[in-house]
Amino acid sequence: MNSATSSAVAARGASANVRGIGWMLVTGFFFVGVTGIVRHLGTDMPPVQAAFLRYVIGLAMISPLLFRAARTPILSKRMGLHAVRGLVHGIGVMLWFYAMARIPIAEVTALGFTAPILTTVGAALFLGERLHIRRIGAVLVAFGGAMVILRPGVEAIQIGALAQLAAAPLFAASFLLAKKLTETESSASIVAYLSVFVTIALLPGALMVWRTPTWEELGWLTVVAALATTGHYTLTLAFKATEITVTQPFSFLQLIWATALGFYAFGEQPDTWTMVGGALIVGSATYIAHREVRRTGRATPKAVQGLLDSANGGPKPPG
Repeated sequence: MNSATSSAVAARGASANVRGIGWMLVTGFFFVGVTGIVRHLGTDMPPVQAAFLRYVIGLAMISPLLFRAARTPILSKRMGLHAVRGLVHGIGVMLWFYAMARIPIAEVTALGFTAPILTTVGAALFLGERLHIRRIGAVLVAFGGAMVILRPGVEAIQIGALAQLAAAPLFAASFLLAKKLTETESSASIVAYLSVFVTIALLPGALMVWRTPTWEELGWLTVVAALATTGHYTLTLAFKATEITVTQPFSFLQLIWATALGFYAFGEQPDTWTMVGGALIVGSATYIAHREVRRTGRATPKAVQGLLDSANGGPKPPG
């Protein structure tokens, strides 16, 4: 391959990284909106029922996509993976609803950032992605910023915080399964089947604690379903565009947006530690954005490797 072709491949790889980062930023706005509404709903409705209703409504919204996806033969080969992801994600969602109604938004969001750390490590262990030094550094600095805000050991850990900590590895596993599914599945199919299997996983628990929801609750949960379903779709677009380790540092920006939401909507006053931690998070995300845009072919991620394979006749089949 000549230098011109190598430069073109590197440029296209950098463009893929920018697209992935952009989709991750959009995803953050959707998910912070979900956070605010769930906090507004409070503790009146059992968390498993609230999570179940959110997915039932979301399922109704994406039913046309589901019917279209069901006609794709290749999906039958990955149903097991879809089902496992739905079960894991469903339990994580239930724990997240429980935590969101009981502890401050910034704390829930900060604790949730253990999931991207686990996701980044898991991508290297199970998906073969490379952990470049600048990516490791950005993730660690951002995680450090989250810990500055949370200050573990200074504040007593509540049961809501424990629920969020338990949800983190489940969400990490869900994200890794989503990345694996993007190898053969469309983004629409991944989102559709997540809704199906999460709904099934949450049904038994919801029936055990069921109470009749109010019309106001159903209205808010409809908005939650719309925002969350769209957010999962843009998340799969981010994963499809580039490696998980490129996009994960930008999920930390959700902490800044969530802290602002808590302040303006719920009167949760951010303290000095929140601002210091937020500065670390924004700084790390800004740095890695600058580095990824200026990347050359020195460290070739999978996104660029795929283009190299295509230029050389395509990758070798597995096995």
